[in-house]
Amino acid sequence: MRIVFTGGGSGGHFYPLIAVAKALNEIVEAEKIISPELYYIGPDVIDPEALMEQGIVWKKTSAGKVRRYLSIRNVFDVIKTIGGIFQATIVLYLLFPDVVFSKGGYASFPTTVAARILGIPIIVHESDAHPGRANKIAARWAIAVGTSFPGVVKYFKGVDADKFALVGLPIRDELFTPAREGGHEYLELDPAVPTILILGGSQGAQAINATIIDALPELLNTYQVIHQTGTDNLEEVRHLSSVVLKDHPYKNGYRAFGFLNTLALRMSAGIASLVISRAGTGTIFEIAAWGIPSIVVPIPEDVSHDQTNNAFAYARDGAAVVLKQKNLSKNILLAEIDRILKNPDVRAAMTRAAKQFAQPGSAHKMARIIIDTALKHEQ
Repeated sequence: MRIVFTGGGSGGHFYPLIAVAKALNEIVEAEKIISPELYYIGPDVIDPEALMEQGIVWKKTSAGKVRRYLSIRNVFDVIKTIGGIFQATIVLYLLFPDVVFSKGGYASFPTTVAARILGIPIIVHESDAHPGRANKIAARWAIAVGTSFPGVVKYFKGVDADKFALVGLPIRDELFTPAREGGHEYLELDPAVPTILILGGSQGAQAINATIIDALPELLNTYQVIHQTGTDNLEEVRHLSSVVLKDHPYKNGYRAFGFLNTLALRMSAGIASLVISRAGTGTIFEIAAWGIPSIVVPIPEDVSHDQTNNAFAYARDGAAVVLKQKNLSKNILLAEIDRILKNPDVRAAMTRAAKQFAQPGSAHKMARIIIDTALKHEQ
């Protein structure tokens, strides 16, 4: 049994593939199925170690981005994509896998086209509340499409609705379970004081960082703050926070980190009463799994529509409050924090909505579909 994974361009496309591969390996081991050969086809790899951990072999092919604006680079990227289709067709012909699983993104397009040419079964997963172009096309050829958000089917014009299943987003199993014990000791924070967790994404978010720094003196009078700043922003944030908190009596209630690894993130989530974050799909589903009220600040629409769509889809049933970046200010943020954390009924309602939105076991659901398809094709 051979299975090919494709997708990429961002961690939001890549890491769900890893989560599905991990679930697939667990199912194979539990059911004593012969271990499959796993491959990843794409132009680059965000995390080579993650591939190695799951026994996935990388086959490099080219792919070009399609920009929403006029650029000479679009011409060169079309050439890259055409070349990538030829490369992927040769790679797939030599491997002839039993199924291709695509997470979308520009990097997936050559491989799904090649699979279509060769008649190899395709399974697609769409992360966002509004699908990307690559998945809109691949869904026409796919035998099954998993979605993260409800209501996404309406954007796949001309695709049979029976193909779709709402499964949530495949994320790492360990992130579904916050560490409820030891977090205060691990982070050296006071268990009697409510804690706010700030997540700006792996690269941080300068607009969020600036607003948090501005609000810190007032925030620390009532709350503690764990702040993921982004690695490149950490030194600047620590310098600015030391200035604004120089004589503050509760300055020890602030913790700034460039990046929170899995253990630190689980510890932080285990003690957090509120999360303030960007609206990346992975982050949203992690927060939902934790059942923590949140304030989400999507990347501005002129940069990316995806996060705004995701944010409002998540907030629709009350799990979160959406603050657009253009409206983000110290006073508005402080008012929303107090409204949520000082009102037990609001917090309880947001917690319920978050837990209802979460979809535990998504990676295993997608892995099961892939295995069943591969076994059927192999036979």
